[in-house]
Amino acid sequence: MLSEPQVTGPSTALMRKAYARWAPVYDVVYDKLTEPAARAAVRAAAACGPRILEAGVGTGLSLGYYPAGSFVCGVDLSEDMLKRARQKVRRRNLAHVRGLQVMDVCHLGYADASFDAVVAQFLITLVPDPEAALSEFLRVVRPGGEIVLANHFGQTDGPVARVEEIVAPLCTKIGWSSDFKSTRIEAWARRNGVEFIGVAPTFPGGFFKILRMRKPA
Repeated sequence: MLSEPQVTGPSTALMRKAYARWAPVYDVVYDKLTEPAARAAVRAAAACGPRILEAGVGTGLSLGYYPAGSFVCGVDLSEDMLKRARQKVRRRNLAHVRGLQVMDVCHLGYADASFDAVVAQFLITLVPDPEAALSEFLRVVRPGGEIVLANHFGQTDGPVARVEEIVAPLCTKIGWSSDFKSTRIEAWARRNGVEFIGVAPTFPGGFFKILRMRKPA
């Protein structure tokens, strides 16, 4: 199932440096804030079957949310983040986590149709080429499987949308994008013949959302 991972591009080097700085404090900043959305994303992915890829697994905050019978692989660009994820796996005896590897989500080292679902939490708006990442998710998920994204997506129109565009640079500094719209992903789904299931709001107050897409069977 696994081939040699690839990590490419100058922008990924900058991202690795940023993640190295974030790794020691990431759990403190994001754990409770993102937990409801992370649990919702895990539930949606686990409903598709036991074999799940978590893309951008980070420090492994959500690894304990998967059912015991799962077969979970996690990938991340940052070795510093993964070190903390591996510590969680050992400390909590998370036997369902079968592998944690450094890997660029735009160049996944897995065979076609390896997973029942791919879940990416708070990732897709940060990668340099979101469409390339989505295409890789689509490739490694089985026919009938799902891509599940947990993220903040900006409003498409109205006064809130205009404010989000103004504060976009600030949001980027703390790891979120306020001007990235779910319509961009919906357009990708249409171009690739993927069923766009929908977007559901979650905590806090709908700021984070769960977006689901299904690969044709």
